[in-house]
Amino acid sequence: MSESAQTPAKRRPRMNKSGTQVGFIGLGIMGTPMALNLIKAGHQLFVSSRSKIPAELAEQGATVCTSATEVAKRADIIITMVPDTPHVEDVLFGETGVAKGLSAGKTVVDMSSISPMATKQFAQQINALGCVYLDAPVSGGEVGAKAGSLTIMVGGPEAAFERVKPLFEAMGKNITLVGGNGDGQTTKVANQIIVALNIEAVAEALLFASKAGADPAKVRQALMGGFAASRILEVHGERMVKRTFNPGFRIELHQKDLNLALQGAKELGVSLPNTASAAQLMQSCAAHGLAGLDHSALCRSLELMANHPIAPTPTA
Repeated sequence: MSESAQTPAKRRPRMNKSGTQVGFIGLGIMGTPMALNLIKAGHQLFVSSRSKIPAELAEQGATVCTSATEVAKRADIIITMVPDTPHVEDVLFGETGVAKGLSAGKTVVDMSSISPMATKQFAQQINALGCVYLDAPVSGGEVGAKAGSLTIMVGGPEAAFERVKPLFEAMGKNITLVGGNGDGQTTKVANQIIVALNIEAVAEALLFASKAGADPAKVRQALMGGFAASRILEVHGERMVKRTFNPGFRIELHQKDLNLALQGAKELGVSLPNTASAAQLMQSCAAHGLAGLDHSALCRSLELMANHPIAPTPTA
């Protein structure tokens, strides 16, 4: 990328008194709105991403960097938001990674959803450089990222948590320091188990109702007023009825999270039978080319087995 291409089209907004120099690496469906909310809160951003930098970030005053190393050199707090454990490892410790740009006293915050065991190892490596590490995965999807209402589950030292908390507050509402490094990621895995099993339950219920001849939209409406009501029934139940499966949160990413759960369960010697079932249903979706759809499309695997859709696909 040329120097002229990296120069923001507009002047950087004036910083407010609370502004912090923040690095943000990973500008996908979730990362871009999270970064924008940090800019809106008055923080100076230095950004880098494998994909093209969204124009709106440069227009809002973000400084585009050529590598994660440059981001780490220029920012005091460096946030990573990438898809999986190997991506985080590469961003942190690769040839042009964050670690090569760190100096003592800086803070690294990984907001990706990755392995708790690997997270503990990454924290030790960052600590050895004289820096602090927080794992802070999020829940709430693209809607929550845009609204600044994400749930943020944090693992790491309390002092670092308090220092970074104003940044978390620009991106989320329910912010909890769960424990030490790795505990944030463990909480996120637990969250993904609950979400997956709720999606499966809603899909099975609406499929049953539809196959029995009831109107799934009206069944969902009735259930929303009872003990079966849930955020999943509200949001993803509507997706299943209206056939709106654009992500959102992709099946392939939820598959990754359930695999982390099952891998962790094996290491801990515990059984998660329903988690395994949900993972298999997602694998069925992937086998039918549906891995890029929203995770509410898990219902498609059940529909294929039943040879019956919850609702017909709307015609254009």
